[in-house]
Amino acid sequence: MCGRYRLSRRKQIIEEHFATDSDELVWAPRYNIAPTQFVPVIRQNPDNDRRELSLLRWGLVPSWSRDMSKAASMINARAETAEAKPAFRDALRLRRCLIPADGFYEWQKRGKAKQPYCFEIMGGELFAFAGIWESWNDPKGEILETFSILTTTPNSLTATFHDRMPAILHPRHYDVWLNPEITDVRVASEMVKPFEADRMRCFPVSTRINHAANDDAECAAPVEIIHVQNSLFS
Repeated sequence: MCGRYRLSRRKQIIEEHFATDSDELVWAPRYNIAPTQFVPVIRQNPDNDRRELSLLRWGLVPSWSRDMSKAASMINARAETAEAKPAFRDALRLRRCLIPADGFYEWQKRGKAKQPYCFEIMGGELFAFAGIWESWNDPKGEILETFSILTTTPNSLTATFHDRMPAILHPRHYDVWLNPEITDVRVASEMVKPFEADRMRCFPVSTRINHAANDDAECAAPVEIIHVQNSLFS
């Protein structure tokens, strides 16, 4: 799954990398993005085929939902079953998006504690999760746009941490994934595969990442794990 990630690049770098722009969007580097927060999402404008960068809330709320109570449980969508799920199937067909990132976090159990790790692509380069989005009208009539990150089976690197991993798209698939005219989910599904393990790396980071209030470069900095052996006299 994916429950925390990092987007530590400035807005200008994100726009240049993904060939998109947004004069109104304000963004500062983030190191501990958590569910329910508003973060950059890339969509294609159906009128002019341009990529647009917008802030959407993480945790998909279906258009037919009465409230937002289940949004926190819809931060991820299983790629293999999204087509059959009422909450995700229309978005997978019609409302796909890119979620820019340059790292994500998973936890590994060590005794009674869990050690967080940061996963990167090729030493920290920008990449994009495969995402889907929805538009929901709240009781006051205001529009809320939300998204979910698709997950897939893990590669050999992530498998030791979790039985799922976020679906990372190859840049060559960006245009097809974003194209709203491609509504055949079989075409979309072909692009959602486990990313190559040999192009990824991971390293332990501080447990400060456990708390969403902590959001600075220290959260993503490598730390040394100290192995403490049981003493014969303890």
